[in-house]
Amino acid sequence: MPSTLYTDPRLVALYDTLNPFATDTGFYLTLAAGMQRVIDLGCGTGLLACELASRGHRVIAVDPAPEMLHVARHRPNGDRVQWIEGDARALALLPPADLLVMTGHVAQVFLDDTAFFNTLKAARYALRDGGTLAFESRNPTARAWESWTPARSLRLIDVERIGEVEVWQDDVIGSPESGIRFNTYYRFKAIDETLTSTSELRFRTRDELTGQLEAAGFRHLTWQGDWDGQAVSAASRELIVVAR
Repeated sequence: MPSTLYTDPRLVALYDTLNPFATDTGFYLTLAAGMQRVIDLGCGTGLLACELASRGHRVIAVDPAPEMLHVARHRPNGDRVQWIEGDARALALLPPADLLVMTGHVAQVFLDDTAFFNTLKAARYALRDGGTLAFESRNPTARAWESWTPARSLRLIDVERIGEVEVWQDDVIGSPESGIRFNTYYRFKAIDETLTSTSELRFRTRDELTGQLEAAGFRHLTWQGDWDGQAVSAASRELIVVAR
């Protein structure tokens, strides 16, 4: 079942404030430079897709959550993007792309290895010969889930027409090998109401990701451990891969 973060309109309204334009956005925009056709798989509320469209790219954006796509379609430049409600199976019907991206740690929502492999294989066939796949996944050796406690994760956001919202994570269970499950709490201060979303993420190692990518037909992999281009180390927060 998808997290209510993507399906409850009250939480979808917080998404852009929680996930604004940042260094990861800039990384993918730079990567897309010079490429004509881009597919954004798991596009969410469309921040990257619309920015790519504003720069002249031909963008197809795919997401399974209609509530997220509703926000995306109403963004500036939203009319310049082809929006598709669906998942990786929709890629088979699309013309070949130069670049396919999965941002926002979308790669981690695939708990099952078969589902993840099928997504990578669909991405490979959605690309032209020599096309590029890029995505990021949290590095399991950095153990990000250990900071998902109220004391370490509490943040305050201010959302237009909603007001201040306190956000924090808690109730972490599971293992990185099979999936880390946790709750995120959202306290709307103006009405003193708290909503909860539950998420579950898989933390694959670099070796696991490499094996899946190579099995899906990608041969040339470039890795970095953060958005500034640093090499991957045990302390790296991210595993960022550009695959061809």
